[in-house]
Amino acid sequence: MVFNVRESNRSIKTKFPREIKEIEHVWIPLSDGTRLSARIWLPVDAEKNPVPAILEYLPYRKNDFTALRDSIRHPYFAGHGYASIRVDMRGCGDSDGIMYDEYLKQEQDDGLEVLSWISKQPWFTGGVGMIGKSWGGFNGLQIAARRHPALKAIITLMSTDDRYADDVHYKGGALLASDMLWWGSTMFAYNARPADPKIVGDAWRKSWLERLEKTPPFVEAWVKHQRRDEYWKHGSVCENYEDINIPVFAVGGWADGYTNAVHRMLEGLSGPRKGLIGPWAHEYPEVAVPGPQIGFLQECLRWWDHWLKDVKTGIMDEPMLRAWVNDSVAPRTDYAIRPGHWVAESEWPPKASDEKRYYLSNQQLHEQPVVEEEIIVSSVQEHGLYSGVFCPFGQPGDYPADQRIENGLSVVFTSEPLTESVDILGFPELTVEVSSDQPNALLAVRLNDVAPDGSSSRITWGMLNLTHRNSHEHPEHLVPGEKYMITVKMNAIGHNLPVGHRWQIAVSPTYWPHAWPSPEPVTLKIFTNEKTHLSLPVREPKAIDNELIPFQHPETAAVMEREILREANRTREIRHNTISDVWTLDDFSDEGARMLPYSGIEYGSTNRNIYTIEAGNPLSAKVQCDWTLTVGRGEWQTRLETSSIMSADKDQFYLTNHLVAYEGDNEVFNKTWEIAIPREFV
Repeated sequence: MVFNVRESNRSIKTKFPREIKEIEHVWIPLSDGTRLSARIWLPVDAEKNPVPAILEYLPYRKNDFTALRDSIRHPYFAGHGYASIRVDMRGCGDSDGIMYDEYLKQEQDDGLEVLSWISKQPWFTGGVGMIGKSWGGFNGLQIAARRHPALKAIITLMSTDDRYADDVHYKGGALLASDMLWWGSTMFAYNARPADPKIVGDAWRKSWLERLEKTPPFVEAWVKHQRRDEYWKHGSVCENYEDINIPVFAVGGWADGYTNAVHRMLEGLSGPRKGLIGPWAHEYPEVAVPGPQIGFLQECLRWWDHWLKDVKTGIMDEPMLRAWVNDSVAPRTDYAIRPGHWVAESEWPPKASDEKRYYLSNQQLHEQPVVEEEIIVSSVQEHGLYSGVFCPFGQPGDYPADQRIENGLSVVFTSEPLTESVDILGFPELTVEVSSDQPNALLAVRLNDVAPDGSSSRITWGMLNLTHRNSHEHPEHLVPGEKYMITVKMNAIGHNLPVGHRWQIAVSPTYWPHAWPSPEPVTLKIFTNEKTHLSLPVREPKAIDNELIPFQHPETAAVMEREILREANRTREIRHNTISDVWTLDDFSDEGARMLPYSGIEYGSTNRNIYTIEAGNPLSAKVQCDWTLTVGRGEWQTRLETSSIMSADKDQFYLTNHLVAYEGDNEVFNKTWEIAIPREFV
């Protein structure tokens, strides 16, 4: 996770309509005696001329880890007439308490109390908006569903409405091996950092040791809940969209791991809503890569001014959805920019939408059904190593490599070259009649763009645990040899396939490390007939596309002063031991180290994630995620070292989490958590 501010072509704004003051630290008292730590930016005359408020509510430490990114957004909002408030959640940063898991009811309850506290402040007019990316986007939706009277509108970026089916834990009912342990290890390390003695005083050490001892490895709970049960339904606003009765602005990026929810929320919510999807990775659109970046903070102001100040900005007169359609480019693992064009839809799903079908046969995609045949699809455990990361932040190496490397490890079907270019926008689907030789199997699907030179770029992908074919809540084993009709919905995408390029679909019962392998090697049979087909959401150009007003140039407030103590670095390597036939993906990120002169705080981190698997042996799959985190100032220096390991046999998953904490050079805490958890249809 990178909380730096990337250099970009944005304009830096230093003069604003309202003069700004910053309150570095404020305690927000809760009803149970817990205090949450907050930082506030607001106009200097706000008590004489009160303002609406904007809240960002996160577990990522406002005084160090998010201080840089906070410095370019919150002052910007304050300078335009808002109180912009950044709150550390319970058990995080300088706030009191313990965080026991993500998105608990306690987190929402605390958020409601924060809204009530804001409502009582002398600088407040009566309307609050919430904004957040990822976690802050999740809890903005969740708190909106609780209907606090002060909360009038939200902006949710790179988030989800469905914690089970569309997050970093499970995808299509398959355990997301690439991110389940990585994200668990991330929060395991992040939650172990101490509060700042400058803020909390001498109590920092006692609260730190309590935090170290009592904060559990979240991944244990996630692996215990392998189906869509009440654990995952909690916090999934798709369970009842009608709970949200305030305006929602949902933002996503095609390169991100969280884009599907934008379409679902536009369809499911009944109140005022807008959607925006660009080419971006997991970052705010004014600085995100791949570009082009946009004047997103100006769009936020248009949204806030409309809903919190009753200023007619025209934002609600514009189309419901604005989306970028990527042009075809050569496959690379890093892009600074993705060429393309903006399109718009006045509603989602659009009333007039076209479906283009291709039928599978003899390694080809045909426009008409052809002869029936059986196609064998065997397990190749190392298939997927060149798939890129699940949720790119825009770092070098994040994106899928040329898919020719992967295609030989799967079964591929390719169309004839196109004679006319085609745009797609929405969810491609593959429907197949299929059988399996095992009771537990999965089907992974890749949609590629094949250029005339033969290079193959992955456009989108999806996977389905076939025991979840009827329900994520009530999975059922397959009957070996029995035929089933299965539909795999791939991630939503906007893409233009130009003349001379070809569509390509690739299928496999493996996709390591995204999918934890089935317990036994699987052989699938796909039956090609009039029912087995690829469905593409074709979109014709519309007049509304040409009426779009261009976005403004990106601008932010100035990033706060910082001193680089260690430069960031990232490597991502794939190795194959040809003697043992073991494949290793080694992903290392040194996120660098920095010092913030405003407080003297120093912080840094490194993270190594290693995924190993032996060819032909699904039970050899193993993930190890190691973190080192440092936080300190002067003579006060702390260091955390964590190691998290996940493996499995045919019956159980095995988790080990080890944490060592140091104050200076002295070890002050050392603990290992170990657990075995039965596999359930995974």
